[in-house]
Amino acid sequence: MLPTILDLATLRAVYASGDLTPVALADIVADRMAASGDPAIFITPVARSALVAAARDLMTRAPEPNSLPLWGVPFAVKDNIDVAGLPTTAACPAFAYTPDADAEVVARLKAAGALVTGKTNLDQFATGLNGTRSPYGAPRSVFDADYVSGGSSSGSAVAVAAGLASFSLGTDTAGSGRVPAAFNNLVGIKPTPGLLSTTGLVPACRSLDCITVFSATVGDGTVVRRIAEGFDPADPYSRRAVPLGLPSTGLRFGVLMPAEREFYGDAETEALYDAAIARLETLGGVAVPFDYAPFREIATLLYDGPWVAERLVAIEEFFADHAAAMDPSVRAIVASAQGYSAADAFRGRYAFETLRRRTDAILAGLDLLLLPTAPTTYSVAAMQADPIRLNSHFGRYTNFANLLGHAAIAVPAGFRADGLPGGVMLVAPSFSDEALAPWADALHRALGGGMGIDRAAALPEASRVLAAPSTSEAIELVVVGAHLTGLALNHQLLTLGATFVRSATTTRDYRLYALAGTVPAKPGLIRTPGFDGPGLAVEIWSLDPAAFGRFAAAIPAPLGIGRIALDDGSEASGFLCEAHAVDGAVEITAYGGWRAYLAAETG
Repeated sequence: MLPTILDLATLRAVYASGDLTPVALADIVADRMAASGDPAIFITPVARSALVAAARDLMTRAPEPNSLPLWGVPFAVKDNIDVAGLPTTAACPAFAYTPDADAEVVARLKAAGALVTGKTNLDQFATGLNGTRSPYGAPRSVFDADYVSGGSSSGSAVAVAAGLASFSLGTDTAGSGRVPAAFNNLVGIKPTPGLLSTTGLVPACRSLDCITVFSATVGDGTVVRRIAEGFDPADPYSRRAVPLGLPSTGLRFGVLMPAEREFYGDAETEALYDAAIARLETLGGVAVPFDYAPFREIATLLYDGPWVAERLVAIEEFFADHAAAMDPSVRAIVASAQGYSAADAFRGRYAFETLRRRTDAILAGLDLLLLPTAPTTYSVAAMQADPIRLNSHFGRYTNFANLLGHAAIAVPAGFRADGLPGGVMLVAPSFSDEALAPWADALHRALGGGMGIDRAAALPEASRVLAAPSTSEAIELVVVGAHLTGLALNHQLLTLGATFVRSATTTRDYRLYALAGTVPAKPGLIRTPGFDGPGLAVEIWSLDPAAFGRFAAAIPAPLGIGRIALDDGSEASGFLCEAHAVDGAVEITAYGGWRAYLAAETG
């Protein structure tokens, strides 16, 4: 029986067993969507017939189970991110349009085999952290329908937490990809700004916006983030990653000093935060109290400073003609931008840079920060009665992150006595995304609490995130066939935390064969001294020793690991084939590599 939460490990296992196909899952997801008790989750759900058709198309182009990294994995998309053929409304009917092309990240995920289930509800124009600012209704916490789901990525979080999608895309300018995760017992991955393309995103604050991932586990979200990321020359804010490491032991993590703690009377959420601090210490971290005041002042600039003018720039023409069609709270926030001048923008920038000097000095002695994701939660009725003030409480610890260019991962932190969840987040410097994931995963596992609505669910061992190797420890692996980027088994490397190093070519004395009867199809690489071939295109990936050992142990005969010589004079461990296995196999050396052979075979 399929569990409520559709995590990647579970889906891959049932697909591999043959007990489920993407077509059958499409029907199950359609049933769940139709039976959902929260009609406000989706603005535009994908119709059952279209979802099943997409699954059939996937099985036609990639018939082998798990032959793509996200083969048959259902995902939901926040309705300010374009999906070709589905309306993009940004939760404002008067603004709606139907794009011809997918957003860049959606295109990457579809190419990896993922299936879109629908466009999800949001705080209008991604302005708000509570999830009630939409004419399509207010999605509710999966644990208590009287309470807010968090926003602005409200529907995206609820869809995953309720088992309607394996993961979802949200956005985060001030905390919208983290606060809903806390309120629905999920992981919220907010990448370094610029790591994921924003081409095809309706901007809120274009210079700060991030596309984010909601998932059941850190491992799931990390796999999705790796597939979705990549430099996009069409996006002027896209950035090329320069990975930053973090210590594997002795992590110095900043915690709030008593004077800067504010939970608005919610002692239970404060207790969850204290418990998370204690847990991270048991995992090898060292808690260091720090002065949050300059971070809080930066956070204030986002809504009480000239940056709010960027929200007007995003929809200026629409606002001039259709302001009356907007949610009153959103309209008031955007309208406030008209009171700022160019001079105010410079003053705001000066204030920010002054504050950044203070935060830089604090961060110099820390590896990352451990903060509450949201200090408390509120009922829908309370939020609607006091929408601006109570909403601002949710962003107390999230608003600063994108202004400083930080990466963040929010994880579940347990439950209050009334059954409502709390969350904490790890926040670290730009491009620490890979190094941050193992710590976040370890903390989630230590704190427990299950996944989404299933509080009793055990986090799958297969989704565990292994620590990134140091340069001195890393083992390079030569990948020849189905593990190449984007091919059938590449997800096995991504799941183990492997990182792509470079493309390469073997020396000219290697021959390549298409092995018969392998599923998915695999090549066999044989070295033949004296043979003068073209040299074969391969890739070099890097794994830590433990991950390399797990990977090598799972390799089926007749393949194995040996040393492969490269045309630059270097050599590394990689896939070789037992000589007897190529008897009667088709030699494909002339194609120059497995990818070129596949391209020729498919026309």
